[in-house]
Amino acid sequence: MRFGAAGAPRLLLYHKPAGEIVSRDDPQRRDTVFERLPRLRAARWIAIGRLDYNTSGLLLFTTSGELANRLMHPVHGALREYAVRVRGALGEAQMERLRRGVMLTDGLARFESVEDAGGSGSNHWYRVALREGRNREVRRMLESVGLTVSRLIRTAFGGIRLPRSLRHGQHRELDPRELRTLLARIEREAHEAPAKTR
Repeated sequence: MRFGAAGAPRLLLYHKPAGEIVSRDDPQRRDTVFERLPRLRAARWIAIGRLDYNTSGLLLFTTSGELANRLMHPVHGALREYAVRVRGALGEAQMERLRRGVMLTDGLARFESVEDAGGSGSNHWYRVALREGRNREVRRMLESVGLTVSRLIRTAFGGIRLPRSLRHGQHRELDPRELRTLLARIEREAHEAPAKTR
């Protein structure tokens, strides 16, 4: 991945709370994630994917359109990981169905993994992962097997994990060493991608 004269991109990790939208302008005047980000002079923050209004967790921002595209584009299949709380519990047959794929209005969707993460009473937690970022995909997949999501938190995106120390509404920029490591991994995966079948 080559970058122009502007130099290396910047990458920001943000812990999005529920109740913010991923948009610069909102006719309903709801809080937007961009209001919380540090100001830039000669660039602007680009959101790498989205989280819906009621979803919290890791959201990435960059100053590079090329890096944003590399991490978001479906052909590269960046893994998105979530902690999801549902009302009720998934049976083994439902979990297998979600791994194999369920048909949604916009096509087949599947989890790379579904793991039981415990719970009590009527609420149960699961760890799920998928390689797409379609609108409300996790929620719609679980609804397709009869369960309602009561809480959804993105815990990782493209190998970048939400730091435990990062509180709701806080952000942290990757330092130059972390960014070099990430860019090297992305470059390596780009070279390996043609050999992979998805």
